Amino acid sequence: MSSAPWLDVDDISVGYGRRAVVEHLSIRLEPGAIGCLLGPSGCGKTTVLRAIAGFEPVRAGRIRLGGQLVSGEGHQLPPEARRIGMVFQDHALFPHLSVAANVSFGLQGRPDVTQRTLQMLETVGLAHAANRYPHELSGGQQQRVALARALAPEPALLLLDEPFANLDIELRERLGGELRHLLKAAGTTGLMVTHDQHEAFAIADDIGIMSEGRIQQWDTAYNLYHRPANRFVADFVGQGAFLPGVVASGTRVQMELGEYQSHEPVRCTEHGDLCPSGCQVDVLLRPDDVVHDDASPVTAEVTAKAFRGAEFLYTLRLDSGATVLSLVPSHHNHSVGERIGIRLELDHVVAFKREGGPVLACT
Repeated sequence: MSSAPWLDVDDISVGYGRRAVVEHLSIRLEPGAIGCLLGPSGCGKTTVLRAIAGFEPVRAGRIRLGGQLVSGEGHQLPPEARRIGMVFQDHALFPHLSVAANVSFGLQGRPDVTQRTLQMLETVGLAHAANRYPHELSGGQQQRVALARALAPEPALLLLDEPFANLDIELRERLGGELRHLLKAAGTTGLMVTHDQHEAFAIADDIGIMSEGRIQQWDTAYNLYHRPANRFVADFVGQGAFLPGVVASGTRVQMELGEYQSHEPVRCTEHGDLCPSGCQVDVLLRPDDVVHDDASPVTAEVTAKAFRGAEFLYTLRLDSGATVLSLVPSHHNHSVGERIGIRLELDHVVAFKREGGPVLACT
């Protein structure tokens, strides 16, 4: 196997007319890896996918697939020559063809069309529906047919554009796990775009958070949540709140909830710089950083609660009026207006230089 990444998107810019949609974007996927572009609507995710597929030319930069230049430097390999499979949000199945005929559509000319079609239908659990038509299937079954059709020609790269957006939450989660298993079993490199972070976390090895046509951070789900590169990523991924603090030394920060000794030097994360003593910062606190503790001398008022089965998500107001969030086992059923004891349980401090304005919970 080549040491070069199978997908190498190097500093590309893409636009329509005079409007730039994607600028200076770079991502790399090793063979068999699954990546995801995650961000709000209109951030350029689908445009990147279309450029990789060959549907949009790049204005600058290069795209290589398996080491081969396919876009850039005056070169544009047509989509059909790129060994790419695509799965769309609306499935894009042929309504007049049976399930089997849909799956075999891209296999014409191969001697093993029937065998490969049956193999893919068995893989997605739809061999029994080979002679049915798309309108006779549920939404989840239709999406399985679309996946089988895209994977049947054995593409080296599979692109997925919001593949589960039209399905209910439970079905999305189940199909997401099935998709990851299918891609890993086939050794297929995959790149998905979505605005659903739970979907991204369940499927992808690496995730790129996008905003206004640029990658804000390309990283694992764990690092995006616990070590966000900037405020946008901190706000977009997960839930949490910013609490004012002052750096007391290289590893200590003073907050309303007390002084915290970090295992690592406190850095103003926007640039990774060390925060000097006296630096005013906003500290990111995730709900799992704020622990309910009846013995703690620090208390906060419950202003809202959301039942999540095994846990409550409490919104808590501190004496200063600042807000934090806390995940608490659901047998601790406190009422709105009640004060409860809390303490911090942090592994490290994520801090940003203080900005003006009120301190608000992020979602």
